[in-house]
Amino acid sequence: MPSLHELAVVSRAGLRSVRRRRAPGGGHDRGTLEQMLAALPADAAADARIVDLPGNRPPWHASGIELRAGDRVTTFAVGRVFLSRLLDVWIGPPFQLWFRAGGDVFRGTRASHSFTAAADAPLELASYVPGEWADPGGALGTDPSEYRRVTGGLSVLVVRWATGVDEDAALRALAAAEAGGLAAGELDRRATDVAEPDGWRYLWYLGRSETYRADGPHIHCATDADVGILQRDVDVPLTGATRLRWSWRVDELPSELAEDTLPTHDYLSIALEFDNGQDLTWQWSAELPPEYGYRCPLPTWKDKETHLVVRTGTRELGGWLGEERAVRDDYTRVVGAPPARIVRVWLIANSLSQRGRGRCSYRDIELVDGERAERVL
Repeated sequence: MPSLHELAVVSRAGLRSVRRRRAPGGGHDRGTLEQMLAALPADAAADARIVDLPGNRPPWHASGIELRAGDRVTTFAVGRVFLSRLLDVWIGPPFQLWFRAGGDVFRGTRASHSFTAAADAPLELASYVPGEWADPGGALGTDPSEYRRVTGGLSVLVVRWATGVDEDAALRALAAAEAGGLAAGELDRRATDVAEPDGWRYLWYLGRSETYRADGPHIHCATDADVGILQRDVDVPLTGATRLRWSWRVDELPSELAEDTLPTHDYLSIALEFDNGQDLTWQWSAELPPEYGYRCPLPTWKDKETHLVVRTGTRELGGWLGEERAVRDDYTRVVGAPPARIVRVWLIANSLSQRGRGRCSYRDIELVDGERAERVL
């Protein structure tokens, strides 16, 4: 049974969802893709078609397009997959649409994406949530029956470009012909693509995003209705003297509500992953009290992630603040028997549930144990 706290937070989230649904807003539908398909310049595409992906259908779905190594592909996607229509919790194409073409799975960072085929293989598409990948090849690690709980779906225009075509010129022609802005968005994505900071990588089963960028000694984070986990490998023994130190400047929180329920679980944090597969993440909360610990409310994360609040509210937003945590003490208090080693440092930004904005920056991240210090950033 949900606690009184959970019921109160979800009720407030429900009221906010009503206001969101009543607010004016735009969007794309399948007609946008049909318009784009009709406007494709003559001879620009070797193959182009619209593929529909019902949200309640588990991965994978054949696109009907056979790729050859070196083929260039661009996709444009519209639609929403609803986890809760009542609470207006839905996920759009940037995170929901995944691809497979003879190798590891991957996704784009926006509603449009372009890639080069790495092998001769059929192109397959997937509507991801509520699932989670079990391996990089795209085996599903969750019960396929979970998909019966969601509604809505995606539509995807897949364009396999003709050999030698000027893709940017074709996209400019599309942008002039369609009102949805998807082609213009793809041109912008190509021009502004942001690489991962050196030495860091995105968690593979959440996929690459545009969340993080390096700026000298800082890593900046900007999340907008998306999720990104940036990781850096370490190998550090966990002892009673181990401390995690970092400085951060949080400018905007992605949630105004307590983050310990499924429909409000949007937050900014730094985390450590351990050799037992668990991670502990120290977060800045909108409402939860400092030193409050809780297991992740997401069904696919509840058995592997624990949250611990280090700061609360908006009063200290906008200024650099230094933090230091006794890692083993924190782990023992909110998780249980401590593991032996720390294997990764994570930066986490999630704004999928309420589709808000979060902004922060990190610097001076290090793991310290007596005289030993491992600089992470």
